[in-house]
Amino acid sequence: MFGIEKLFTRKDPIKDQIKTHLQHYRSAIFPMGIDTQWIAEITGGKAQGAGWQVSLTLPFAASGQGAVLTSHMSDSLNTDIRVTCHTEVVGTNQFKQIKHIVLVASGKGGVGKSTTAVNLAAGLASQGAQVGILDADIYGPSIPSLLGLTGQQPEALDEKTLKPFEKDGIRAMSIGFLVAEDDATVWRGPMASQALTQLLNETAWGELDYLIVDMPPGTGDIQLTMTQKVPASGAIVVTTPQDLALADAQKGIAMFNKVNLPIIGLIENMSYFTCQHCDGKNAIFGSEGGAKLAARHGVPLLAEIPLDTGIRENSEQGANITTQALAIKDHYIYCAQLMSSMLYLQSQSTQGVEILITDD
Repeated sequence: MFGIEKLFTRKDPIKDQIKTHLQHYRSAIFPMGIDTQWIAEITGGKAQGAGWQVSLTLPFAASGQGAVLTSHMSDSLNTDIRVTCHTEVVGTNQFKQIKHIVLVASGKGGVGKSTTAVNLAAGLASQGAQVGILDADIYGPSIPSLLGLTGQQPEALDEKTLKPFEKDGIRAMSIGFLVAEDDATVWRGPMASQALTQLLNETAWGELDYLIVDMPPGTGDIQLTMTQKVPASGAIVVTTPQDLALADAQKGIAMFNKVNLPIIGLIENMSYFTCQHCDGKNAIFGSEGGAKLAARHGVPLLAEIPLDTGIRENSEQGANITTQALAIKDHYIYCAQLMSSMLYLQSQSTQGVEILITDD
């Protein structure tokens, strides 16, 4: 059971060494090492004629780190050790049965924000988390297309509740499911904000570890609605290395700072293009823009995602990129692991703080 270290019947020095090495292991995903309370079981050894098996139950979505830890532990202790990780996200429900709400935003359109939001959600799901995605772009919803659900209509559970679609383990809701694909949503700001609030409140999300919200570009009414009336855990800002995109991303960061919403980090999309002939990196839109902006504001740069035809092809087909045999998927999976780890550490440091949400 999570939170309780397994007691062993006899003392074994190798087991103690394994625990010690796990405690002292450091990486971006495990900046404070691995708590011994996360060790669910250690079995094997010469007595059983087999290598050591270490089972970890992590309080954040990073089950794929088992392979990394297996390599590290085997090399460190010069013995056969296999580490497996399971996910059991720790956290109190901040909204209904949702533990974390994460806003994915950008200052301007065209930087790949929606694609990044969907692939980040897929990355979290691949790591064992229960994930949902809400399309907050009322005027230009992209989630139905990116999930391959264009033209679908949601099922009404009752007069006030909609059942979310589920695709590849991701629960999704969008105004795009309720409005014809070739129609335009011509609404004033307050009406659009009200529609978004209804989508959030009247969807039967069920139990979720993370709800990813694909925000519209800009800093208008919908952004204020989501930051002031929804208990979000934090925001991720997506940009490209271009000066124009960085200037708009700066405005997005300023908006979140004004409403006191923590910025989890930046994602630099279209960071570079890798030549298929010489493997050289070509900075088509400039270089290090995201890193400099992140450093200026003291926030992490979560990922530098290259231009890759695999992203476009899977997005157009509504396919889950994390299930494909593509190297590009590792960027999204690692980003998801890092974000999840940071949210866990953030929640641990803010325990005991009461958050009050009013209608003011």
